[in-house]
Amino acid sequence: MVEGRPTARESARVAGGARGSVLRAGATAALLVLVTACGGGGGTDAADDGKGGDGGRAVAEASRAVVTVLPGDGAKSVATSGALKVTAAGGRLTAVTVRDDKGRQVEGRIAADGTAWEPLHHLAGSTRYRVHAVARDKDGRESARDSVFTTLVPKNTFIGHYTPEDRTTVGVGMPVSLRFTRGITDPAAVERAIRVTAEPSVPIESHWFGNDRLDFRPEKYWAPGTEVTLTLNLDGVQGRPGVYGKQAKSVSFTVGRSQISTVDAKSKRMRVVRDGKEIKNIPITAGAPATTTYNGQMVISEKHKVTRMNGATVGFGGEYDIKDVPHAMRLSDSGTFIHGNYWASSGTFGSSNVSHGCVGLRDVRGGYDKKSPAAWFYDRSLLGDVVIVKNSKDKRIAPGNGLNGWNMSWEEWKK
Repeated sequence: MVEGRPTARESARVAGGARGSVLRAGATAALLVLVTACGGGGGTDAADDGKGGDGGRAVAEASRAVVTVLPGDGAKSVATSGALKVTAAGGRLTAVTVRDDKGRQVEGRIAADGTAWEPLHHLAGSTRYRVHAVARDKDGRESARDSVFTTLVPKNTFIGHYTPEDRTTVGVGMPVSLRFTRGITDPAAVERAIRVTAEPSVPIESHWFGNDRLDFRPEKYWAPGTEVTLTLNLDGVQGRPGVYGKQAKSVSFTVGRSQISTVDAKSKRMRVVRDGKEIKNIPITAGAPATTTYNGQMVISEKHKVTRMNGATVGFGGEYDIKDVPHAMRLSDSGTFIHGNYWASSGTFGSSNVSHGCVGLRDVRGGYDKKSPAAWFYDRSLLGDVVIVKNSKDKRIAPGNGLNGWNMSWEEWKK
């Protein structure tokens, strides 16, 4: 053996190894061809099937619908009316949700063509709102827009003092009456923010007395047992330039039994009718010839066990000042009451009219006698009970003088 040269056996092993490598390489190449053929991976074929190079996943196109929300995201001091609008171009709105930070939703309506949404009423002042709007294009692809904005902080505000009080029981003549702390120059906006409903349902209409009082009533007296609800959504309403409402609340009251009392100034008696039946016929004294009592339908608006009556406050100068008038119930803003009278002789009642325009019932000083006509009537009367005066030589009371809108016809009232 010559050093450095392979033997015949070693040469054979080397040759065999080379052939094995070639065979393995050939097999691998064949396998690759087979796998490629089974996979259908030719470039031209991939282009033809529309799947491109994404391994079979389609690339979704963006929706053509574009949603716009006004005011813009992050806007502050936004007006409570007329500023919020949502629109869609290239598609139709399918959902719009607007909520404040307490989760209360703003009612709104999408236009018939789906291109716009607006709220059905004003927004509240000093409030943060979140808007979420979705639109869909003709191919069913959706797009959305989210926005947050804050409404203005009012510098000047107003409220409405309402009658009757929440959860009270009243007579059948009680209207819903609101007296505003500021004169209203946009009555339509204020009316839209107030709702009065009744159960059982009955048509209810409103009427303005001046620019600071708004009353609601049905055509006829309420039916006994009616539940009436007043809903105030005044927060954010611009009642006059730069002056905004700030009430958002609901109050309700119950109409009790029917009691309608009729004072006949000529016969000087009063018939008290409860639920259609006369329960008492009481002698009275009405206004003297020089100071007659108004005619008309009047509603009891206040009750006082004892009150002071000073003629100077109602245009009679120093003619009287009685510090302890018992069982007094107000019938007008101008000072008409039905009340107890202890200073006239008992023979006066039923025979003479001697008052300064009020209706007097016999009573005792201090009002302690529960059997006196004045005490009896006071204890059986509710705020909202009706007192009708007839046959007085005076005019009919003005509808706005007290809660006395019943002196207007239904047609006049609705105007």
